Amino acid sequence: MAAPQEILLAEPRGFCAGVDRAIEIVERALARFGAPIYVRHEIVHNTFVVNDLKSKGAIFIEDLDEVPPGATLIFSAHGVSKAVQAEAAARGFHVFDATCPLVSKVHIEVAKLAREGYEFIMIGHKGHPEVEGTMGQLDHGIHLVEDVADVASVHPAQAERLAVVTQTTLSVDDAAEIMAAVKARFPSIRQPKQQDICYATQNRQDAVKMLSREVDVVVVVGSPTSSNSNRLAELARKLGVPSYMVDNPCELKAEWLQGKSRVGLTAGASAPEVLVQQVIDRIKALGAVAVRRMDGIVETVKFPLPKGLKQ
Repeated sequence: MAAPQEILLAEPRGFCAGVDRAIEIVERALARFGAPIYVRHEIVHNTFVVNDLKSKGAIFIEDLDEVPPGATLIFSAHGVSKAVQAEAAARGFHVFDATCPLVSKVHIEVAKLAREGYEFIMIGHKGHPEVEGTMGQLDHGIHLVEDVADVASVHPAQAERLAVVTQTTLSVDDAAEIMAAVKARFPSIRQPKQQDICYATQNRQDAVKMLSREVDVVVVVGSPTSSNSNRLAELARKLGVPSYMVDNPCELKAEWLQGKSRVGLTAGASAPEVLVQQVIDRIKALGAVAVRRMDGIVETVKFPLPKGLKQ
């Protein structure tokens, strides 16, 4: 069987502004306060990034009971519930919040509309930390839907003041399909002025749509826990292109690429470029001779760091 000839790189791919900021918050906290720094949940959903920060002195925990009194604690990029915020404050931890500002925007919208008497439908994946954080902004009144079928089983106390929010890392197309079902059932539901799905998720999915037209197979660099990485692999498959996700270059199997002359390569928003380069080297070792970057959107978004960590 023929070996791969060319690697086509999606643009944009890899780290987004929220991930950049979250990792920088942990690194600056380690530099300023010394190890250990405690982080609630994986700072971003990427094994390489988490292991790198562990080696520098970050300790990742799920339960605040694991954090000693007076310690520095960082909330992950996915955001946390009001209950976790309150517990951290009550325990007197030195807290830095690495919640992505685009997730915080959803939290602020929920709080504002709840004060006006709104209930919410949230489109998202049950158990994902971002969903738990957003739903945890209120004691009640947020109804989670994961697919079109779930929409029929939502029974809000009233439909006059009903708003919809979404997880920021969903499939744009799937979310649109579920949103259409929500609007069909609740025609007067309030939608966000700008969609909640973040710019980086949208851009990476758009890039995979372009990429899929030109390649025989798609490889996505990302960890199994990464929602946005999973969506990229799913999207390529929906477009009829075999697609595989790898957490590191060792997971790439030669048989995936047999008989495929063009390999498309992208990375989820929490996957570092160093892993992409390692995967490129692995594909080259299997025979690819050319690497070409696709044209795509250049992202210039940058989010400010929290007070106390700026230079």
